[in-house]
Amino acid sequence: MLALKEVVAEREQEGKIDEVGFTQSPSFPEGASRYELGAQSLSQLDENQVENLQTTFKDISPDLARLVIEYGFADIFSRPGLDSQHREMATIAALTAMGTALAQLKFHIKAALNIGVSQIEIREIMILMSVYCGFPAAINGTLALKEVMSESSSS
Repeated sequence: MLALKEVVAEREQEGKIDEVGFTQSPSFPEGASRYELGAQSLSQLDENQVENLQTTFKDISPDLARLVIEYGFADIFSRPGLDSQHREMATIAALTAMGTALAQLKFHIKAALNIGVSQIEIREIMILMSVYCGFPAAINGTLALKEVMSESSSS
């Protein structure tokens, strides 16, 4: 955000006017809780993921599942500033760059495909990541894409 602020200030000195930032909050349906909004948002990516999270963490950390749903998918993913396809593309790029979250990367690749991001677009994200986070991360991301595509063609 500091880099963005600096770039906007430089652009202003050049006489270029950018839209002023404003607070964007997710819109909650009448009477919906953060959990309900997050569950709805997550279910648009994968209809079984809320149940998967609850089942996975119920005996060890049910609060973690709740926080992922409320914070990650109500407070963040439900914000209006990006559409879900661009949000998934950014998420795939970030997870690829991290290189330590294969399960989450595969989930978000599947989710992106579910909401209309093409295999070609995801492949291009991986190629782009070779520039910014190196070939090992791009190769691992591409192999994750290959696994997802192989799993979906065998189902």
